[in-house]
Order: sequence, then structure tokens, then C-alpha cells
Amino acid sequence: MTTQLIEAKKGTITPIMETVASLEGVSATLVRDQIASGRAVLPANPAHPMTHPAIAGRAFRTKVNANLGRSTERSAAGEELRKLDIALKAGADFVMDLSVGSDLAAIRAGMLKASPVPLGTVPLYEAISRLNGNTLDLTPHLFLQVIEEQARQGVDFMTLHAGLLRRHIPMAMKRKTGIVSRGGALMAEWMNTHKLENPLFTHWDEVIEICRKYDVTVSLGDGLRPGCLADASDEAQFAELDTLAELVHWCRREGVQVMVEGPGHVPFNQIQDNMERQQKLCDGAPFYVLGPVVIDIAPGYDHITSAIGATAAATYGACLLCYVTPAEHLGLPTEEEVHQGVIAYRIAAHAGDVARGLPHARDIDDAMAEARMAMDWKKQFSLSLDPEHARKRYESTRVCKESEADHCSMCGPEFCAMRTSKRIHDNTPH
Repeated sequence: MTTQLIEAKKGTITPIMETVASLEGVSATLVRDQIASGRAVLPANPAHPMTHPAIAGRAFRTKVNANLGRSTERSAAGEELRKLDIALKAGADFVMDLSVGSDLAAIRAGMLKASPVPLGTVPLYEAISRLNGNTLDLTPHLFLQVIEEQARQGVDFMTLHAGLLRRHIPMAMKRKTGIVSRGGALMAEWMNTHKLENPLFTHWDEVIEICRKYDVTVSLGDGLRPGCLADASDEAQFAELDTLAELVHWCRREGVQVMVEGPGHVPFNQIQDNMERQQKLCDGAPFYVLGPVVIDIAPGYDHITSAIGATAAATYGACLLCYVTPAEHLGLPTEEEVHQGVIAYRIAAHAGDVARGLPHARDIDDAMAEARMAMDWKKQFSLSLDPEHARKRYESTRVCKESEADHCSMCGPEFCAMRTSKRIHDNTPH
């Protein structure tokens, strides 16, 4: 019974550490040492063979997660598998199956088989689904049973809302939007009704034992993440974060990999403090952030409002960004919205890597600048985050053959600044 963390602490470089080192372009020693310190996680359940494993940590490229999964009202397994394919082709590094309803084991089996990257879940959703939505009938035994079944099936990481305690609930009830996390709200209702503590927290030793047995990475859910700007950085959010910090150390002591989930809706000027607070309290544990969404008034465009916040988050402390799609706050995302969400977050992740000076992060941007100056359109498309979209957009207003185009339709040959710069360069003594 071992984990990547246990092996790293022993000084072992495992085959999957070698694989991610190659994918990252770094040494396997760096990968091992970052995992051993708890500042990086490598979700890799042995029951889920992966061709593209991913590591999350500040020493590495910022990663993007795509949330998928059917709701009780829309979509089906086939549609979510198509969305998975779209997310992967757009460049998602991690995926989560948040499906609810019936036949969840079968849906998850299909997702695991089709996913070459780490796959995560929220076990509480299946537990409540088995109870036909009757949250109050949940028992610790059922919860632990679902966690173990999902772990045995091959789930690589699990969101577990173990840091939301009974004493935090009155704090959250002072908010404009209360508790906006699905898992957080379900757990709070269960605790509030039964007058009992969070069963995940009271049974944490048993949870850790399961996760260690199957090398499942714990993703500590932020059940009290703020759901609007007015609720950001409040006592409820930070009280839960204090508990999450305790759980981080608990997991590490037992050899279980752990990362921490974060907000949410946060004004831009509060993002840096949020990131740095988590890094300090949680001793550099990887921070997995949803957004943050920086304004509340752009439904239909929240992939943009959140990518702005995600860029700051990646700059100041986050290492895994959970995408937000244009459908956020409005409904289940379509296939096209999944694509838009992943691309928006790859932009944010890369912008953050450039801003924090990650080695070689800007190399591709410099290559793009050279391709633009040379009017090498094929090279520009190949370097872009979304080559197909870039090509289609260019061709939609192209005025001559691509091989002959030394300008675009924006300025034309007469007003193209790059053509002018070339003439200046050619006539300037060097």
C-alpha cells in the first residue's frame, strides 16, 4: 500500500514521475522533490492507466481542469463523452465527472476509459443520487462506501468537503448568497438538521486510509467559497480555510497527496491576498481555484470575467485552474461552451506563467512574434492556442492567397505597420 507521496519521501523516482518530467521538460528529481514536499501533486490511481498524466504545483506549468457531467435535467453519457473529447482536444490537463442521477458507475467507467488525463469526482454527488436526492438520509457508512467504490474504479482525485464544520454555518448565513457550493450546501443542510458534525471530518482517518490504499489525491473542497463579490474574503471563507490547512497536514502525515480548492467570486484587488493566504496557511499545498470571477454582472460571459481573475490567481499562487464556461450561472454548458471555457483558461494559465517568469513560458510567444513579423501565417496558426479557430478567422476576411499575403485585411498593404517597419529596418544603418 503506497502512494506517489510515500515513494517520493523515500527518494524513489517512479515511472509516472519520469513521464511527467518528460512532458514538463524538467528533471525527474525536481518532480520527486516537489511531490515529497507536498508542494505538488501527481494524481495517479494505478487503476486508471493514463498516457498524459499531469502534475500540479508552482514549479510547473499552470494546469487547466474541465468540469463535465450530466445533470438531472439535461445531457446523457454519450454527450458528456463528446464534451470530454472536446475538452481534451482544446488542451484540458485534468477533467472532473460531476454527473448526478442514475448509472453513475457506468458513466464514470466510460469517462475513465476515454480520459488519458487525471479524472476527478465529488463522491457526495453519487451518495445523494443513490438516496434519490434525500440528503438527510445520508450515513457515514454510505459515504465511505461510495468513496471506496470510486477509488477502486480508478478515480485519480476526489473533492471532499471536509473543512466545512457546524460552527461555520451561521457565518455563511450572514451572506448575500449563502452557500453556493453544491457539496457544501448539501453537507451544511445535513449537519444543521441532524445537529451533528461533518461526517467527513469525524471519519477523516477512514477517508485517508481509503485514499492511501488506492493512491487517490484528496482535493479539499471549499464548501464556503464566496458566490458573489460581497461575500468574498469573509469570516466563513477564511474559517473553513483554517480547517483545510489542518487537513493538509493530516493528509501529508499519512502519505496521502492533497491539494486545496479555492474561490469563487473575488474582487480583482483581493485575489493576491487570497492566494498568498492559502499558500502560507497550507504550507505551499497546490491551490486549485475556480476562477475567481471578478464581477457579478456578466452572465453569458463568465468565461471572460473569471479568466481575468484566473490570470491573477495563477500569477500569485494557484497552480490548477478550474475552468468556467459561458454557461456559468445559466445552465449546463454545451459542447461549444466547453471548448470556449478550456481555451479561455489556457489563456489565463499561460498568462500567469509568463507573468511569474516560469522558465521558458514565453518562448512560444517570442516565436509567435517572429512569425507575425515574417507574415508566416502557417507558423502563426501552428503556434496558437486554438489553431483551427485562428485559421478560420483569418480566412473569413482573407483578400489574397495565404502564400502571397504579407498583410491582413485589417490594414491592407498600404497601412500595415509591420511592412512599414521592415522598410525602416532595411533603410536604417546597423
